[in-house]
Amino acid sequence: MRVAAPPAKAHVARSEQVILFRVSGQLFAVSSASVQEVRSVDSLAGVSTEINQPNLRKVRHVLHRGDKSLYVVNSALHFGLPATSAGLVFVLRKTRTALLVESMERMAKMTRLQALPLAYCQDERQWYRGLTALDQTVIPVVNPEGFLTPEEFAFLDAAVLPQLAADDAAKGEPELPQ
Repeated sequence: MRVAAPPAKAHVARSEQVILFRVSGQLFAVSSASVQEVRSVDSLAGVSTEINQPNLRKVRHVLHRGDKSLYVVNSALHFGLPATSAGLVFVLRKTRTALLVESMERMAKMTRLQALPLAYCQDERQWYRGLTALDQTVIPVVNPEGFLTPEEFAFLDAAVLPQLAADDAAKGEPELPQ
């Protein structure tokens, strides 16, 4: 007697909304769920404080939001790409990071996230969640928690926050609008 094979399960592709953005002309993707808001760089004038940490050149500004400080990462410097002028800031959710990007292309639905090939090594393995293919183009999907390491946050906090507290007390620094 033969036992019938169980019916094949219908494979439902899990999809995720991503934001496609450019840095120095290169296309990247980030999960839309990890972006709290998208702002124009111009809207941050007057609410960000410039910082100068030669050991961490990719961070030049810090934003105040309530009791939290957000470090603004220049994505071109982070990825080792030629510097270009940034037009937008992505305020990332669940991290104290905001990301300067050149432009936002569009929203898209990602149905497959491929593991990183072994050619991606060292820091790159922290920067990216994987690769996806959209419209026959392979696009790296960034890890929103990969822009600053815990050690870099500790370094920035130790170097910047005491100075910011003194500056805020002296001049009543405005906060980033909610």
